Amino acid sequence: MGDRQEESVVSEGQPKICVGGIEIGEAEREYVGRVLDTGRLSYGPFMREFEQRFAEMQGAAHGVMSNSGTSALQLALHALKEIHGWSDGDEVVVPAVTFVATSNIVIHNQMKPVFVDVEREYYELDPALLEGKITTRTRAIIPVHLFGLPCEMDPIRDVAARYDLKVIEDSCETMFARYRGEPVGSMGDIGCFSTYIAHLLVTGVGGLNTTSNYDYMVKIRSLLNHGRDPSYLSIDDDDDVSDQELQDIVARRFRFNSVGYSYRATELEAALGLAQLEKIEVAIQQRAANAARITDGLRDLEDRIQLPRIRPGCDHAFMMYPIVLRDEEKSRVVNGLEKRGVETRDMLPLLNQPVYQRLFQIDVDDYPVADWVNGNGFYVGCHQYLAPQDIDYLLEVLHEVISD
Repeated sequence: MGDRQEESVVSEGQPKICVGGIEIGEAEREYVGRVLDTGRLSYGPFMREFEQRFAEMQGAAHGVMSNSGTSALQLALHALKEIHGWSDGDEVVVPAVTFVATSNIVIHNQMKPVFVDVEREYYELDPALLEGKITTRTRAIIPVHLFGLPCEMDPIRDVAARYDLKVIEDSCETMFARYRGEPVGSMGDIGCFSTYIAHLLVTGVGGLNTTSNYDYMVKIRSLLNHGRDPSYLSIDDDDDVSDQELQDIVARRFRFNSVGYSYRATELEAALGLAQLEKIEVAIQQRAANAARITDGLRDLEDRIQLPRIRPGCDHAFMMYPIVLRDEEKSRVVNGLEKRGVETRDMLPLLNQPVYQRLFQIDVDDYPVADWVNGNGFYVGCHQYLAPQDIDYLLEVLHEVISD
């Protein structure tokens, strides 16, 4: 989510441990070639299959692909706001640690983000603080499954049910993980995923919505096509129909029911996604193995760093490997890692961003755990493309830098 692709300054010949990676295999090349051979780049059979297979894997009835995870979030909230008649200025609860897109889309929908501090152990929305943020204008909660780990969803859903609130799962960083047996993206009203660079499933650009509500699916698909009348959202929609149905489609296919967007993806991204789905289980297993090896290798530093934990009853997909320093100076550590070829990223600081300070005048002292994560947290890669010697080097450098 929000991955940057700048190159670090490293010595010639020095290993480079990136936060993510991609290898284009035979299946990716074959599927993309088949798309090019057809000459069909707009929404078609590859995307329909990708949407359906992905939705099924995430425990939902419907999937809709768009051009980014941010677009998926924007579409989800817009669809709910329009269908349920919410007003500008109504409130949406979001965690105080997340990528800026989670709360930006609330602002773009002319609604108000209300922030909740996060759990110290898992860095996700703290359910114990949630009910205190609910007002008469609250309409939805956006729990964020960060770093590959599902949120504590049961108490969040309990609060949502008690106050008649909708739940949008921001799962842009987490796929193929379960919370007490339930897949992420299936526990709320709408799930949102990203297939951007360095994510768990990479299509270059791309996002996905999952839902088991047919009306939500139709509205999302319409909104990503400029708000077009759902009778005609694909060039296939007028195939094999009766004369009367064709006349109706022709009359309506340039009718727009909402102020929508151009958030469409192409068959090329869907082809890459389908190819990667075929090997996703191996990828997730390798990420888990890499993360376990890193954790074992850093146990001797636990008095100086907080290592990631797996929530009881949950899987962890380990999109990345988060670390929070206890007392060390963060800038010294991350700069030392970068100089040695280990890429780092901040653990998604939000409330201290200049634009948020300007818009909301937030006192970060009101969010002590988020403030601690912002000041002390970063992550490194643990993806499936790392070789054993890469993990050895990563552990060596982490020890050197943290122990300096």
